[in-house]
Amino acid sequence: MEIFNYEVVKSLNDLELLVYDYIMKNKQTVVYMTVRELAQAVHVSTSTVMRMCKKAGFDGYSEFKVKFKMYMEKDEAKQDIEDLQEMQEYFQKAGAQASQRNLNEAADIVREARQVIFIGLGTSGILGKYGARYFSNLGKFSQYIEDPYFPVVDAAAGTAVIALSVSGETEQVIQMVNQFKENKCKIISITNRSSTTLAKISDYNLSYYVMEQNMGNHINTTTQVPVVYLIEAIGRRL
Repeated sequence: MEIFNYEVVKSLNDLELLVYDYIMKNKQTVVYMTVRELAQAVHVSTSTVMRMCKKAGFDGYSEFKVKFKMYMEKDEAKQDIEDLQEMQEYFQKAGAQASQRNLNEAADIVREARQVIFIGLGTSGILGKYGARYFSNLGKFSQYIEDPYFPVVDAAAGTAVIALSVSGETEQVIQMVNQFKENKCKIISITNRSSTTLAKISDYNLSYYVMEQNMGNHINTTTQVPVVYLIEAIGRRL
């Protein structure tokens, strides 16, 4: 946070860092706490809280609370605008003639297939389940395979596979796609970028190009609104 820049945090001693850490983890409640309540919650003295405020550039705790609340409100408003702008920009691109043509071509592949299989892991897997149910509701026999080691047999010929992956580099998904390709299945991939391995080995790729939010440890919080839109847009064209 800008209110606690690197130089400020670096100057804090061990007790003051405890106060800082508590504030960062309890932003919504700290703005309503008195200096004594904050000190008691962190198990430090009120003078420790005051010293931290001074080092952060405030005259006292009261000024810190006012400025901290203002910063939070500004930050939340900025985030709301950024979220909205990201979606507006995506749907503007999605409405372009080329994007609609891509959807029509993907729908043609699905329409000609005997069945549709969705594959994906994690959040993409959850959307795969949704896609299978959505297509089935529309009268197109569809299913989701969640086992990355599910055996793909010759009977899968004539199947359209819709592979979901934000990164387009999920190893298990790529392995499954290769197995389906060996059985002459048509592959449609939905990824965030068209330059990924999954996109390149697919017969058809739909990419949505939004800001990727990768937090490490296999935690990816990139918005999946475009994926839901693409799945439903294909379905409506059936």
